Amino acid sequence: MKRIRCGRIISDGKIFPGYVYYENGVIAEVSGRDLPCEEEYDAGEFYLAPGFIDTHTHGGADVDFTFCDAQEAIRAADFHFSHGTTTIFPTTLASDYENTARALRELKKAQASGAAKGEIGGAHIEGPYFAPSMAGAQNPKYLTDPVEKDYTRILDEFGGFVKKWSYAPERDRDAKFCRYLIGRGVLASAGHTAAIYDDMLAAYDAGLRCVTHLYSCTSTITREKGFRRLGVIECAYLFEDMDAELIADGKHIPKELIRLVFRLKGAEHIMLVTDSLSIAGSGKTSGELNGVPYIVEDGVAKLADRSAFAGSVATADRLVAECVAAGVPLEDAVRAMTETPARALKLNKGRIAKGYDADFVIFDDKIAVKRVISRGR
Repeated sequence: MKRIRCGRIISDGKIFPGYVYYENGVIAEVSGRDLPCEEEYDAGEFYLAPGFIDTHTHGGADVDFTFCDAQEAIRAADFHFSHGTTTIFPTTLASDYENTARALRELKKAQASGAAKGEIGGAHIEGPYFAPSMAGAQNPKYLTDPVEKDYTRILDEFGGFVKKWSYAPERDRDAKFCRYLIGRGVLASAGHTAAIYDDMLAAYDAGLRCVTHLYSCTSTITREKGFRRLGVIECAYLFEDMDAELIADGKHIPKELIRLVFRLKGAEHIMLVTDSLSIAGSGKTSGELNGVPYIVEDGVAKLADRSAFAGSVATADRLVAECVAAGVPLEDAVRAMTETPARALKLNKGRIAKGYDADFVIFDDKIAVKRVISRGR
């Protein structure tokens, strides 16, 4: 059995000293007891947190998860691992069936190989069932209403691997697609959407419990003949058990808004996500997102015409640091990067507690990563 001694363990919204014992990739005990062990790592006064979990990333290290092969996917996953992400959910862009299926086959190969330093937890499909008015950096030529023969084929081939699917509820007015996702064990998430309250309520009743990158390509209050109608943002707060992704890179969401979201939703319903592009960690300053050109400027990816953001160049450690800089307690920022996504995706991760996977990240007061451990390795 191995152990980590640490003066500042972060889990369950608390910070406390103690020992973490683990063997065979699983936490055996967390306590103040000095028990026999074969090997010890002394983390001193660094922080010890559960490994970060990123449920929305399009790549990194010059690798795009929509167009890569298995080896390239592993390289991108390893890049994010170096920044504390022990479980990653590669995310595909809005595309046609053939491109999406090809990408998923390669990502599934990468997962099956077990060659990544961390874990590829499964895939997150973004689109193509999005609102054109909320396309953002998604290529509008691929956007469509849900196509039953396509989404059933995808989940027939990749059921169990596809864990999350973002779509616009207003394009699924009978909630048939949402119910299908829930029935197949896939987390349905409202994203790139101009939905109003009635659309969201129908989806919620069908099982929708997540919003994709809140405030980024998500509708807000509109008026029709003077009457106000709630949008996705308001519904994220109204439905108390609705989880919300947040790109807390300090660019997509300003610090004061980060603080407000944490105050209103609570860390237990916030999933920090990078929404990072292939350019993250590459050193490049421009690229193309499935045919849509973009640039990197001011620490964020923007459409080439600077009309909107295109995605982030962030890593998980930066998200935690930005939240802390915004005034969010460190233990809450960590919870939103670990425990909340683990609960939403039914993972045995996200907590430093007996029986949970031995996934850890050790970092200093500036959230600079010092060591990362996945399944005890």
